[in-house]
Amino acid sequence: MKPILVMAMAEIREGLRNRWIISSIIGLGLFAFSLALLGSTPVGEIDASALNITTISLASLSVYLIPLIALMLAFDAIVGEAERGTLLLLLTYPIKRWQVITGKFLGHLIILSIAIVIGYGLAGFYISLNHSIVSVDWVNYLNMIISTVLLGSVFLSIGYLISVVIKERSTAIGVSIATWLLLIVVYDLMLLGLVLSDEGQLINSNMLATIIYLNPADIYRLFNLAGNESARLISGMSDLAGTVLLQSWSMMTALILWIIVPLLAAITIFHKKEI
Repeated sequence: MKPILVMAMAEIREGLRNRWIISSIIGLGLFAFSLALLGSTPVGEIDASALNITTISLASLSVYLIPLIALMLAFDAIVGEAERGTLLLLLTYPIKRWQVITGKFLGHLIILSIAIVIGYGLAGFYISLNHSIVSVDWVNYLNMIISTVLLGSVFLSIGYLISVVIKERSTAIGVSIATWLLLIVVYDLMLLGLVLSDEGQLINSNMLATIIYLNPADIYRLFNLAGNESARLISGMSDLAGTVLLQSWSMMTALILWIIVPLLAAITIFHKKEI
């Protein structure tokens, strides 16, 4: 356990010296606070609280920003060390390869979690000072923060898999960006085209939810935009209500599996890789 904590602390110290990471964290907080301000505006005929509106807005923003930040944190965790020649030196110490991956992952996860919790927490606190908030809205907001941390963890895990498989740092950057574009942008466009061309003939709600489960970003969207009644009303996803796969526990379980599988794959490949 000690080697893992040592690796985690080393990654935290290095991350805090990285200007890009610091800028991303500050930018995330500013975006969250800006959306909190916008969430205070009227929403027409929909009876929704300012906190619920902010929850949906932050979820819509997070699905683009959090995966990108996570991938940029993780893509050179291994390949970068190898190019700098420090990985071989690191492995001469009494530390196992799985501990290197786990410790680095934990350090990056702590950095990302702090940014999310502080940025989104301050936004929620600001809203609570200016509006009357019921407990169920706080539950939805807390669930959004937790699921955002899980989403970041998923793309950290994917980033580590890329970093282990790819042999050059420059290539790892390109693969990371391509992965972000595929899962965040292209997949949804393809899904939209599929739904529009089908015209409701073959694809029902359960089948659509199953397709969505193949993409962690869409699981996150589904959880926050259709996981509760208020969110469905605001986001216009009421048609998915009642789908078995819309159960919160099943979506959370799916996100956790999306964290575990790529991370285990990265550990397995790194264990067999020649340095």
